[in-house]
Amino acid sequence: MNNPTVSTPLRIAAAQSPSVPGDVARNVLIHLAFVRVAASEGVQVLVFPELSLTGYEPAVLAANVLDADHAALAPLRQAAREQGMAIVVGGPAAPVQAGALPAIGAWVLAPDGSVALYRKRHLHTSEERFASAGTHDAQVHLLAGEPTGMAVCADITHPEHARAAHGAGAALYAAGALISHQGYGPESALLQDYAREHAMAVLLANYSGPSGGYVSAGRSAVWEPGGRCVVAAEGDAPCIVWAARGDCGWSGGVVAVDLQHLAAVA
Repeated sequence: MNNPTVSTPLRIAAAQSPSVPGDVARNVLIHLAFVRVAASEGVQVLVFPELSLTGYEPAVLAANVLDADHAALAPLRQAAREQGMAIVVGGPAAPVQAGALPAIGAWVLAPDGSVALYRKRHLHTSEERFASAGTHDAQVHLLAGEPTGMAVCADITHPEHARAAHGAGAALYAAGALISHQGYGPESALLQDYAREHAMAVLLANYSGPSGGYVSAGRSAVWEPGGRCVVAAEGDAPCIVWAARGDCGWSGGVVAVDLQHLAAVA
């Protein structure tokens, strides 16, 4: 008798990318370079770090609030359509309540041209001067056919967040973050625990290089359901960390992204 739960093929990736502080236009170019490399690897879902479009610079959130039709998102929306790839980017967003501080958003750009927004649910204390929290305990989107729960950085330190994503049907828990060397050990252990406890794949997209006064540990990674680490970057160099689910289970790899050619771009 055939197993009705045989997995369908899936290829996901974390973009371990750097960001120029407050320079959204420049960061869009960096994002597009990562999209091109991801496309060459057949990636269907690509996730960037927290606030990847501005850098982790809470003080500039209010000056860079995005909406679905913002010009800054247009090249990335086009790339999502052209490559048939769901792209999740980090950027400021309008708050849930008018007049409140901006939200820290994960913008979900789908291949069909649609745009969705997840607002970071759990803020660090240091962020509360600049941002307001989202109100959804879980938000799940169907990306490349996979029910995907969104998470942003501090969300992952709250086990109830991953539990809510699982309860809402997530088979993949995708987190964009900025995690330092000090925080990486305990936070990656939490992510591995979520993969084990909730039988869902878990993806971490961490920064390449410093941002907002923090030095990223890099080491973006993917854990398969059950908790085995499929793949992880060795350090914080710019790269695509991809993982694929196929007939023989999960496999993965790391592909460097060369950004030197962008130095000549105005």
